[in-house]
Amino acid sequence: MSATSTTIDDTTAVREVPRRMIAAWAKNDGEAFASIFTEDATMILPGDIYVTGRESIRAFMDAAYSGPYKGTRVFGEPLSAKFLGPEAAVLTTKGGVLTGEETEVSPERAIRATWVLAKQDGQWLVTAYQNTPIGA
Repeated sequence: MSATSTTIDDTTAVREVPRRMIAAWAKNDGEAFASIFTEDATMILPGDIYVTGRESIRAFMDAAYSGPYKGTRVFGEPLSAKFLGPEAAVLTTKGGVLTGEETEVSPERAIRATWVLAKQDGQWLVTAYQNTPIGA
């Protein structure tokens, strides 16, 4: 495989990570959500939320899907992807949480997010995630 096709394949794979999160969220599945993170990942969310480790991320999301995120969906689209090397990338997305029958993220729930990704065993995983409300 040439360097160019590897780059194209990795670019596609990196941009697919948010879709994996969207699919897990649609099922309100904390285990599937956490599976896109490395074992030692961090997740920073508004409201002084700082979660470390895949298992803690799973537990946090299970609780959220039973509470404030119950029945919600999430949307995110890549804005940019930057490779820091063959096994590290930074992805920037725009999106947010959808409630009810919404088809577009409302301005009060719109976010931009930074995803630091690591390639482990041929799969791109989130090692650090942080989002900020656009209106903040």
